[in-house]
Amino acid sequence: MNRKEISHWMYRHPFFIIVAVFTVIDITLFFALIFSTPRTLQVTFFDVGQGDAVLIEAPNGNQLLYDAGPPSGALVRQLSRVLPFWDHSIDVAVFSHPDMDHIGGFPDVFKRYDIGAVLESGAHSENGVYDKTEQSIIDENSAHIIARKGMSIILGDGVVADVLYPDQDTTHMETNSASIVLRVRYGTTAFLLSGDLPQKQEEYVAREFGDGLHSQVLKLGHHGSRTSSSPYWMSAVSPDVAVISAGKDNRYGHPHKEVLELLTKMKIPYLETFQEGDIMFASDGEVVTRI
Repeated sequence: MNRKEISHWMYRHPFFIIVAVFTVIDITLFFALIFSTPRTLQVTFFDVGQGDAVLIEAPNGNQLLYDAGPPSGALVRQLSRVLPFWDHSIDVAVFSHPDMDHIGGFPDVFKRYDIGAVLESGAHSENGVYDKTEQSIIDENSAHIIARKGMSIILGDGVVADVLYPDQDTTHMETNSASIVLRVRYGTTAFLLSGDLPQKQEEYVAREFGDGLHSQVLKLGHHGSRTSSSPYWMSAVSPDVAVISAGKDNRYGHPHKEVLELLTKMKIPYLETFQEGDIMFASDGEVVTRI
């Protein structure tokens, strides 16, 4: 078909030309959207029942997963809804401590995603899932690091996760007391995660860092249990909002009324995963907003 014949065909079939043009535009926009990187830090507190699981995504797309909830398969389902369908890797996994409601979901995560590096407290457990999770690290050939105060995970684009605790060998420590305290900072904003750290250790960390603990968002320790969230700790962190990750009508009674009363007294608003579902925040480095 020569140029004149093509021009004649186009003149007689304008509808097909319009469809073709819009198809090209749609395809271009589709790929622009799926490959574009949001210029914000995004933090998602997953509703995984009675447990913890938090996904941190830097503006450049690098990801850190702090805990994986219980062995219910809930987290893998949640991740598949949040992460793009082509994304089968997570850069860093942090095991706050080896209790089942924090690491139970990791074996399934390892089956679905390539994990670049693992950071754990060094505490041990005989709950069965701990050994299974440790074997997953070996099978995956992930970099394996024991967390210590002073370490930092550089996620890029200005996002840094600082390890504030533990600062000692945790091999023989009670598991909750060995929980990794991670402060994720971006610009002037921060998110603080502390696993199930008890009040005694909270206060120890608060004495070490003082106002340096201040964070816009705090995930309450131990699912809102009275064993965590001491007034001294809460004053040091001074969060704009607290997140409580717990299961509905759980057998532990979390969150405990003493903690809720303290939050009310300190005028700290709080969000509960069993009421809200997944709780998501975004930070542009200056302001944290819920999304």
